[in-house]
Amino acid sequence: MLTRVKKDASRVPKTVGYKLDNNLATLEDKEEACIKPQWAYRFALNVSGADIKKCCDVACKDPYWAYCFARDIPGADIEKCQEAACKNPDWAYIFARDIPGANIEKCCEAACKDPDWAYIFAKYIPGADKEKCRKACEGTEYVV
Repeated sequence: MLTRVKKDASRVPKTVGYKLDNNLATLEDKEEACIKPQWAYRFALNVSGADIKKCCDVACKDPYWAYCFARDIPGADIEKCQEAACKNPDWAYIFARDIPGANIEKCCEAACKDPDWAYIFAKYIPGADKEKCRKACEGTEYVV
């Protein structure tokens, strides 16, 4: 039975997810890889000659993968990645913390939509607009 399963499995086409997991992806897999943000990021990271702009466009549909793209992919469009990451206060803080060249003011604005992240932003990000963070924390236990 196992022999038959292995024989049948060898005839099944490999998905791009499988190829990325097993370092088998090639430039021919670009269209399939650029369907999901995670795949686009992994494709740009692991396939030499990948279309960075196209992969970035897809990865930036998700704040987490946008952050990862900016962090790990040489030639990433930092502004585009930041725009996507700043749709979420926690990724805005992490983006400002980890990405050289991040626009601290823009990240601060996004982080200050949540008092928890506003406090953390003010405390740990050099150049944070402390007044903006303070206002975001009004009425909470946080003192900026």
